[in-house]
Amino acid sequence: MKTTFPFLPTTVFSLLATGLVLSAALPAQTEPLTLKRAVELALNHSPAAAEVNTDVARAMASLREAHNQYVPQLMVGAGLGETWGYPLSLEGSAPSLFNVTAQSALLNPALRDFVTAARTEYKATQEASKDRRNQIIQDTVLTYLELVKWEQLIDRVQEQHDDAAGMEQVVEERIQAGVDSPQSRNQARLVTARANLHLAQAKGAIDVLEIKLSQLTGLPASAVQTEADSVPSLPEVPSPLDADAATQSSPAVAFAEQHAVAQWFRARAEHRSLWPSVDFASQYALLAKFNNWVQFFPEKAFERNNATIGVVIRFPFFNASQHAHAEAADADALRARNEVENAKNQVSQERLRLQRTVEQLAAARKVSQLEYEISKSNVDAVLIRMNSGTAGVHDAASARTEMFEKYNALEDSSFELSKARIGLLRATGELESWVEQRK
Repeated sequence: MKTTFPFLPTTVFSLLATGLVLSAALPAQTEPLTLKRAVELALNHSPAAAEVNTDVARAMASLREAHNQYVPQLMVGAGLGETWGYPLSLEGSAPSLFNVTAQSALLNPALRDFVTAARTEYKATQEASKDRRNQIIQDTVLTYLELVKWEQLIDRVQEQHDDAAGMEQVVEERIQAGVDSPQSRNQARLVTARANLHLAQAKGAIDVLEIKLSQLTGLPASAVQTEADSVPSLPEVPSPLDADAATQSSPAVAFAEQHAVAQWFRARAEHRSLWPSVDFASQYALLAKFNNWVQFFPEKAFERNNATIGVVIRFPFFNASQHAHAEAADADALRARNEVENAKNQVSQERLRLQRTVEQLAAARKVSQLEYEISKSNVDAVLIRMNSGTAGVHDAASARTEMFEKYNALEDSSFELSKARIGLLRATGELESWVEQRK
C-alpha cells in the first residue's frame, strides 16, 4: 500500500522560508580588508583618484579641440530680414532663407605647433597622474599602517588602564589602613588619569583612521577590518644613488620636462601666428526674391541657389598685440625650463633626505628597543625585591608605568621608521610594486 504525505510540500516550504528569514537576520560576516585591496579600492574610489581622471580627460579634450580645427566646422542657419534698396549683408552674408557655411584650417604653421603643444601637455598630465597615483597609494598605506598600529596597541593601553585603576584602589586601601600617606592618593590618581588619556587617544585615533580609510576606499567604516599579516615586510635602505639615477624614475621630473616642451611649442606657435596661413572655406545660400534682388539684377540672371568654395589666404602685416603675446609665451617657456632644474634638485634632495632620515630613525628605534628591554628588566627586578620585602607597591607601579611608556615610545618610533621607509619607496618608484607583494 502506497502512503502519501499531503502535508510534506507545505512543511518543506515553511522550513525553507524559516531558514531564509534566520539567515537574513544573522549579521553578515565581513572579510578582513587587506592592504593590497585597500590600495586598489582607493585608486578607484577616492576623491583624489577622480580628480586625476578628470585632469587626464580634460587634457585629452584640449588635444582634440586643437586637432579638430582641421575638421570643417559646419554652420546651418538663415539670414532673414527686410530690405530697403540694395540688399546689404547680415553678419557678412547676404540675406537668405537658408545658408550653410563650412570652414577649417588648411595650412597653418601656428596651429600645427599648438596641436603638438596640446599633445605634449597631455603626456605631461599622464606623468602628473602617476605622481598623484603614488600619493594616493602612500596616503592609503600610511593610514592602514597607523590603524594597524593603534589596533595592536589598544590591548596594551587597556592593560595599562586596568593596572592603574587597580593600583589606585590598592593605594586607597593602604591609606585607609594607615600604611601610606594621603599624598599617595594624588600620585595614584595621576597615573590613572594618564592611563585614561592614553586610552582615549587610542580609541579616538582608531575612530578617525577608520573614517579616513572608509573615505579612501569607499567602504563603510563598519566594514574596515585590517589584517596585519597582509602588510609586506619593508626592504632594506638602498645605497645612495647619483642625482641622475634618482630623477629618472620620478614622475614629477617627467611632468616638468614634458610641460617645458609643451610651453616651448606653445611659444613658437604664438610667433608663427604672424606667419601666412591658408583656410578652407565654402558657403551655400538660398536667396529670397523679396530682398530686392530682381531690382538690381535681371530676373533671368538672378539665381536663388548660390554656392562658393575656395581658400582664404591671410598675410599678417602688423599686429603689435600678437608680438607682445608671443614675448609673454617666451617668458613662460623659459620659466618652465627653470622649473625642470628645480624639480630635479628637489627630487634628488628629497631622496637623500629620506635615506638619512631612515638611518636616523632606525638608530632611534634601536634606542627605544633597548630602553623598553631595560624597563622590562626593572619590572622583574622590582618583583624580586617585593618578594624579599625591600620594595613596595609604589615601586612596582612606577616600574610598570615606565615600562608601558617605553613600549608606547617603541611603537611610535617603529611607525615613524615605517613612514619614512614608505616615503623612500615612493621616491625610488618602488611603492606600488611593494604593495603588490602580498594578496
